[in-house]
Amino acid sequence: MSQALVVYGGWEGHYPGEIADIFAELLGEIGFGVTMSDRLDSFTSADDLRAFQLIVLHWTQGDIAPNQFAALREAVHGGVGLAGIHGGLGDAFRNIPEFQYMVGGQWVAHPGNDGVTYDVTVTDLNHPITQGVPNFTVTSEQYYMHIDPAIHTLATTRFGDTVMPVAWTKRYGSGKVFYHSLGHHPDVVRMPEVLRLTRQGLAWAAAEA
Repeated sequence: MSQALVVYGGWEGHYPGEIADIFAELLGEIGFGVTMSDRLDSFTSADDLRAFQLIVLHWTQGDIAPNQFAALREAVHGGVGLAGIHGGLGDAFRNIPEFQYMVGGQWVAHPGNDGVTYDVTVTDLNHPITQGVPNFTVTSEQYYMHIDPAIHTLATTRFGDTVMPVAWTKRYGSGKVFYHSLGHHPDVVRMPEVLRLTRQGLAWAAAEA
């Protein structure tokens, strides 16, 4: 059985425990054994992390110790998948540029704060992550992000004339990274379109090749 590690914590405004439970549900649906942890010392050994096919991180802001990041980086670079959503991956560990490079982007603003209604447009209709996911509208925070031009964009939104990635993949060494910026509240994560996108993203990031 494939194994996933879900590490959650940081700023409580992103409901780390509740959203970690949603990740665990989705991973169970696709046949993963799941280990849950609310401690960053889960990242103290790259050798231990290699026992997992996937690491799911939901830890908004916060600080990670150098040895913890080194273990996480080594594991992902060596082929362990990495996935996350919203600020839990896209706004973690602001003081570590290499972490932002690994993820492929970093939150910088959400104009209008919570309660903005915006469209999400699927731009890669042929990717396994987006199969069966239609374009949809969400009312939540709309993330404006600094992004790595090396990402592969799966879905976008618009800020006026600016097209902004919402979901993407990236390769980091041998590791596969999946991210989307949706999910300020658990009810957004539980939208059918977001659940499907997330579930398929988790499966993709964990798969070999």
